[in-house]
Amino acid sequence: MQFSSSLLENAVNEFSKLPGIGKKTALRLVLHLLKQDVGRVQMFSDAVTTLRQQIKYCQRCFNIADANTCSICASPLRKQRMICVVENIRDVIAIEATQQYSGTYHVLGGIISPLDGVGPDQLNIEALVHRLQQEQTEELIFALNPNIQGDTTIYYIQKKTQHLPVKVTTIARGIAFGGELEYADEMTLGRSISNRLPVERLVK
Repeated sequence: MQFSSSLLENAVNEFSKLPGIGKKTALRLVLHLLKQDVGRVQMFSDAVTTLRQQIKYCQRCFNIADANTCSICASPLRKQRMICVVENIRDVIAIEATQQYSGTYHVLGGIISPLDGVGPDQLNIEALVHRLQQEQTEELIFALNPNIQGDTTIYYIQKKTQHLPVKVTTIARGIAFGGELEYADEMTLGRSISNRLPVERLVK
């Protein structure tokens, strides 16, 4: 792809580094920005810069936040003694979109995957165990992707927490094995949350 302007080329190259954005899509985005007035483009730039510089992670659940505690953990309307364990922040957003869950979350930051070099020590598992020990948690819900890595992670955490007096469940298998939560439709994901099952059925 040839460009008559190095400024245009540099902008296209940066946009194309985003996931799912090829050079042609990047070019369309850049040309769209060029059609906007300078003030609107500056607002876009400021929003991205401010996001990167000021975004925080909740010290309790590791969800994204504007302060040290996210709005979900801080809300008096949420069931603070219910924790839904998810792989990443995208899964929090997907579950919240179903409007079928009213507890809190715990973002692991990944799942155990030895082939990818991801072990338990690289995830927020110890922080979860600490939460369960310090908080009077009544139910621990696993909402991990239904695949071997997800089940391995569930098994590991269950072993780490089996001595604690907490009910442990997992989302129902309305999500196909090998699927990903963020791509499930809201109705299917919502039913999976509502019809959750005891973990023991999966990891005997």
